Amino acid sequence: ADLNNVRFSAYRTAIKIRRLQKALCLDLLDLNTTSEVFKQHKLSQNDQLIGVQDVISCLTTIYSGLEEKHKDMVNVPLCVDMCLNWLLNVYDSGRTGKIRVQSLKIGLMSLSKGLLEEKYRYLFKEVAGPTEMCDQRQLGLLLHDAIQIPRQLGEVAAFGGSNIEPSVRSCFQQNHNKPEITVKEFIDWMRLEPQSMVWLPVLHRVAAAETAKHQAKCNICKECPIVGFR
Repeated sequence: ADLNNVRFSAYRTAIKIRRLQKALCLDLLDLNTTSEVFKQHKLSQNDQLIGVQDVISCLTTIYSGLEEKHKDMVNVPLCVDMCLNWLLNVYDSGRTGKIRVQSLKIGLMSLSKGLLEEKYRYLFKEVAGPTEMCDQRQLGLLLHDAIQIPRQLGEVAAFGGSNIEPSVRSCFQQNHNKPEITVKEFIDWMRLEPQSMVWLPVLHRVAAAETAKHQAKCNICKECPIVGFR
């Protein structure tokens, strides 16, 4: 509730997601590990629906690996339970007990740690076809799954609502309305921070700002330098 006082919607949403990311320990999970776990669990059919037990199995592998590296920070049963509930709240609000494989991938990769453009590359790769190209339908599915993250936090209106068609259209118009785009063309478009996805680069800026040092003295506690947000 206190985060609702943050004035600018992109930063308000990013700060909420950052708090969520850390609560789920996904800030400890690198993109390559996430991708390898998906391969290990044979999650290659993006349109396939998987049940809760399969999601739990995948999450248990993820958090067991994190526990080995961060024993004091990761409680496997608790993290699995919280992350499962978050995924169901985002992608299965009707509680059918199933979510699409692609939704699972986009949700976890969006909150994994890694360089921003590396994340764009991984996200594109998950929806691209065997030719490593992406058509309007595939991009639409990616943006739809991604926008569910701020939607679940009550922030979707600031990012154009649930209608991702204008974003899909703008991407392909930038690329001369070709039937498919390459990963480079997708990244070039994402650098423009389109409205439906602007929360993702802002999330990365928020995370980077947490450790930034400012050579200034706090007027209240007199601490210098100031670390984090000013």
